[in-house]
Amino acid sequence: MEPQLSHSVADGVATVVIHHPAKRNAMTADMWRALPPLLGTLADDPAVRVLVLTGGGGTFCAGADISSLRGSAGEAQGLAVRAEDALAAFPRPTLAAVRGYCVGGGCQLAAACDLRFTDERASFGITPAKLGIVYAASSTRRLVSLVGPATAKYLLFSGELIDAGRALRTGLVDEVLPDGELDGRVAEFTRILASRSQLTQAAAKEFADGRTDRDGYWARQAREGDDTAEGVAAFLERRAPKFTWTTSAPTSAPEETNRQAGRRVGSQDLARFREI
Repeated sequence: MEPQLSHSVADGVATVVIHHPAKRNAMTADMWRALPPLLGTLADDPAVRVLVLTGGGGTFCAGADISSLRGSAGEAQGLAVRAEDALAAFPRPTLAAVRGYCVGGGCQLAAACDLRFTDERASFGITPAKLGIVYAASSTRRLVSLVGPATAKYLLFSGELIDAGRALRTGLVDEVLPDGELDGRVAEFTRILASRSQLTQAAAKEFADGRTDRDGYWARQAREGDDTAEGVAAFLERRAPKFTWTTSAPTSAPEETNRQAGRRVGSQDLARFREI
């Protein structure tokens, strides 16, 4: 199989799969370039409520395919950082489903997702020190936000791999599943995510990622939208709620439209990656 990214959408869940079996799903330059526009397309699809990133076969991603990166190390790193940033900017919940190796650029992509579920046999590592590469500042900060400075330094200074148990203890992953149970748990959890309020999720994603200038905007969306009333009514009536707020709806305030033209959360940020 030629190195590629494939995707599918079913029941509100978009699944993006990294395929490069000859190199343990290492990302080629073309694959790095393809990821931002693919994410932009999925962000524009109103049927997509959750995104899962995973690897084909028995591994997630072993990093960058060095043999395909003919330019400078800086150019190669730039491709990886743009793909990582596009993934972090995706406007709906994202989950990395990890098997096998999650190393280098693969770990970079997993860290850019909102959540990471893994099987118990997975291995994680960030390896620029083995190549004499300065790890990008944005990627380093994202790693520190997940695992703290001490573990980030351990991973970056040494380039050593850690197992799934240690990844869980340090906060690099959120759940570790027994062998054979990862797919079922990911399917179960993404169904839960797809059933929840996109209003709550979108606001929480911005707040958790550190944005501090849109508190009033989200309060207004909650006040003017129907999700809160529907959630309370469904609870009292003991039924499943039918939330209607979506990230693709236009903003209601002119000042927000000027500052956040397009989509409410994140996909306007993806636009700058689509032509790369």
